[in-house]
Amino acid sequence: MEFPEPHIYLPQSSHTHTAILLHGRGSNGPEFAEDLFSSMTSKGHNLASCLPNWRWVFPTSRDRWSDRFQEEMCAWFDAYSLDDIHERQDVQIAGLRESVTHILGILSHEIEILSGNTSHVYLGGISQGMATALWTLFCATNQIHQPLGGFVGFCGWLPFARQVEDLAQGSQESRAVDASSKQLILRLVAGFFLNTISGSEKSQTNDTIDISILSTPVFLSHGSDDVRVPVDLGRQATRVLQQIQIPVQWHEFIGAEGDGHWVKEPEGFDQILHFLEECCSHT
Repeated sequence: MEFPEPHIYLPQSSHTHTAILLHGRGSNGPEFAEDLFSSMTSKGHNLASCLPNWRWVFPTSRDRWSDRFQEEMCAWFDAYSLDDIHERQDVQIAGLRESVTHILGILSHEIEILSGNTSHVYLGGISQGMATALWTLFCATNQIHQPLGGFVGFCGWLPFARQVEDLAQGSQESRAVDASSKQLILRLVAGFFLNTISGSEKSQTNDTIDISILSTPVFLSHGSDDVRVPVDLGRQATRVLQQIQIPVQWHEFIGAEGDGHWVKEPEGFDQILHFLEECCSHT
């Protein structure tokens, strides 16, 4: 089954930046866009109004069978359990492979629209969308050779986090952490993502992996009272990124709508806007 066309929210004036944001399981691009743009900053404006030169791209996953729920649902991949994200991890791989490939195509297209200005393109998502977007960032290492403008994720997690953490810790224990070893660790981690997606037994060589995109600044936030995706999973994702020295901001909040599985208004959206504006000022 083909992926649906992304939902596009056009810039209100001349196009200078693009954000690609992925919905959570059971949602879709148009629904996520509506929810996002009905949420306000403390000044009473949504993100699109605050950033009128931005093009907003909301991809939609295709439907896929869920082993856990025994039904077809709109999902980027099949996650068997969020109580233990390491349970039956293998069922995630096929969906991640398809979805990451799809999002990489959208990412390349949006970079092309902006005349190759990679630093003006942003990536992110909520919940399972954040998980898929993080995987896309790591799997872009053999295609995109510059950092993105930024990455924004909330209420999500990192699939295979334990394996990444073990790989990073093992590499750090075997050598002093300096600039060259940091690059080697990032290449090893990126190779893990690429090899998992490809299903290849042959490891990626350092020469084929360009880790430039992993300098992308990352913003992650999560409700400490999130009943759908436990906040510990967001903390774990942040910890893993910090261990491999990817620049990441982490924010926790309480009392958001949707049983905590959303961004707290208006404070959380003020934080996102500040991060995006700060990233823009550096490009």
